[in-house]
Amino acid sequence: MVVGLEAALLAGLGLLHLLAFSEDPLRLAERGGGGGYIGWAISGLLIGALGWPIALVLLAAAAGFGLAVAFHISWADVRRAWTALAATARSLSLYRRRLAPPTRPPIEERKKAVVKPPAKRAGPAPTPPRIRAMPEEKPKLRARARRRGLPPLDLLDRASPVAFSEAEARRRAEIIEETLASFGVPVRVVEINQGPVVTQFGVEPGYIEKVGSDGHIRRRKVRVSQISALANDLALALAAAPIRIEAPVPGKSVVGIEVPNTEISLVSLREVMESPQFRKMRSRLKIALGQGVAGQPVVADLATMPHLLIAGATGSGKSVCINSIVTCLVFNNAPEDLHLVMIDPKMVELAKFNGLPHLIGRVETDVERIIGVLRWVTREMDERYKRLSQAGARNLDDYNRKVGPDERLPYIVVAIDELADLMLAAPDEVERLVCRIAQMARATGIHLILATQRPSVDVVTGLIKANFPARISFAVTSQVDSRVILDSAGAETLLGAGDMLYMAPDSSKLVRLRGCFVSDEEIKRVVQFWRERAAPERLVEEMAPWEEMEEAEEDELLKEAIELVKRHRRASASFLQRRLRIGYPRAARLLDQLEERGIVGPAEGGGRSRKVLVGPNELEETEESVTIRRGGERGQEG
Repeated sequence: MVVGLEAALLAGLGLLHLLAFSEDPLRLAERGGGGGYIGWAISGLLIGALGWPIALVLLAAAAGFGLAVAFHISWADVRRAWTALAATARSLSLYRRRLAPPTRPPIEERKKAVVKPPAKRAGPAPTPPRIRAMPEEKPKLRARARRRGLPPLDLLDRASPVAFSEAEARRRAEIIEETLASFGVPVRVVEINQGPVVTQFGVEPGYIEKVGSDGHIRRRKVRVSQISALANDLALALAAAPIRIEAPVPGKSVVGIEVPNTEISLVSLREVMESPQFRKMRSRLKIALGQGVAGQPVVADLATMPHLLIAGATGSGKSVCINSIVTCLVFNNAPEDLHLVMIDPKMVELAKFNGLPHLIGRVETDVERIIGVLRWVTREMDERYKRLSQAGARNLDDYNRKVGPDERLPYIVVAIDELADLMLAAPDEVERLVCRIAQMARATGIHLILATQRPSVDVVTGLIKANFPARISFAVTSQVDSRVILDSAGAETLLGAGDMLYMAPDSSKLVRLRGCFVSDEEIKRVVQFWRERAAPERLVEEMAPWEEMEEAEEDELLKEAIELVKRHRRASASFLQRRLRIGYPRAARLLDQLEERGIVGPAEGGGRSRKVLVGPNELEETEESVTIRRGGERGQEG
């Protein structure tokens, strides 16, 4: 250590005298300047022997060597110190560049300066993002694209496309890159997909460089969660809310940032039905759902779903979705191939389909009659299973291939526009019937479409969800509702007016779509087309099959009610509801029938039970009198 300090001291004195740049070095030493007499002697000796430049380098090296020996500094320590100094210089340079006012260079130059390529330390300059807009020209249908006798696509309207601004998309891409970089999250926008509602920016995570404790620079990939956590900051920077982040995009190594468009375009049912994706699907129950975030048509097969659950807040697009699905089905199926059962407790949404030859009866709106409709569907399902068993067929398509043309069975699609009203009227019976149909009806060609505006756990129960793997969620009011219908968050950030998330039955990934729109005028034209071409007997309104079944059930219930009233000496609507497991309107109707037959007295008011007018021993006589009276009534009607 002492030797090193002495060597460093002597070399330092010579270096000081050398760097004094005096014309008379001896005179400088006499005055006590520079390195003194020792510095004058050492520097003079080296300059005379080697020259000034070599003497400078030699003295500096000797001073550094002496300090290294004195303080035990290795060459590796020197290299690490140099690396740390260089990293500090780069950090200061980047900090000054961030503080400088933006000059708005082109996006390519900005990417070179801010974001580094994620794969290599030094590589080619990043290419600008690929921009894919919605196709403006639709492929024309060939003459053989549709079967003979089906409605022409001219009955449906085309939607006018909205102009796409490429400059606006590039500006938003720059804002996304700059905003994330300001939070220490370097990314690069590699693709831009423009859809009817949102534009999806495909973001490729970059690398973050940090200096380790050993002085080495370490590169770490940006985590996906870091990008997702900055959704609110991106919405603030883009002045567009809400923003949905899909991390990652299925099938791609990018994170999708979905930003709402300034102008929302309408997706017509016709343009999706004219798409190659729809024409290539070989199924009688194919349906057009809408367009994805990149403007690509999305179609599905109701036969493979095999049931569909739809939820969303009021005005989000549920009823329009059901209208488009039903219109698409009747556009591709004749009345002998498809039958519809439509239930509309709201009374106004599906009434426009009345008169359609595909429809069994009329659109049912009475809650009490709706329970009978579901009972008839279960009975029809059981009868079809017996036919399939006798024919040795596994499903409806196999059965129709084995039997003759006159014995073929049509598909049956049951559409319920509001499930919540049914669950409030008779929750146990509705859940039991819906779950039984959903579990067993697929092979018989019966399919359910349920819609509700209240996706709570008491309406969409766990048993119902388990039997509906295919689900559509429109905009909901809270994240809790989104988790009830989709088992994940995301539906609370939708924009409404047809913006939806679709969960396919064979995938847990959610697909964002803009649903198809069909107007009332288009529906009227389609209904009128089928009415003009339907057989006359199909246009005559007959009694629905569930009405006859309800009359038979009424007779059985009346007998049970008479027995209960006679045995328990009580007569009230709540009593009959509990004992017979029926709703209040039906129980009140039974009480009126009992009063007409003289079994109970009139209502006394105040919620008190009615007075029973006959005794227990008169039970058989009452039944006989009821039978004779009803027989007389039928004779008078005949």
